[in-house]
Amino acid sequence: MKALIQRVKRASVHIDKHLYSSINQGLLIFLGVEKADEKLNAEKLAEKILKLRIFEDENEKMNYSISDIKGEILIVSQFTLCGNCKKGTRPSFDNSAPIDKALELYNYFVECMKKSSLKVETGKFQAMMDVELINDGPVTFNLEM
Repeated sequence: MKALIQRVKRASVHIDKHLYSSINQGLLIFLGVEKADEKLNAEKLAEKILKLRIFEDENEKMNYSISDIKGEILIVSQFTLCGNCKKGTRPSFDNSAPIDKALELYNYFVECMKKSSLKVETGKFQAMMDVELINDGPVTFNLEM
């Protein structure tokens, strides 16, 4: 399971030019699910993200987690994170999970994040989405579980 995490001042998802979801200060998480992923991957990734200290304290040191600042979370499915660009000029998506499995694990990851009691919003699985964000920093991390 792969997650591209961006610390944001705000972020939103529009579908067909209509606002679908939005958050204020927090994290925008692009999530890719691979063939070998299981629920345990989702649980570990959610736990790691909720505890990851990437928000600054009064001394401008990254000492606070999303949980500490009671930030908001926007999770967007992103199967292209599982793409392999090593060979040729067209990405291979052979490592991406089949749609049914990807949807199940995406939803499970969302459930895991919602247990935090933070505001958690999502994109729409398999939809063409316009994602807008104001990156805070910029601060961006790539995690794999």
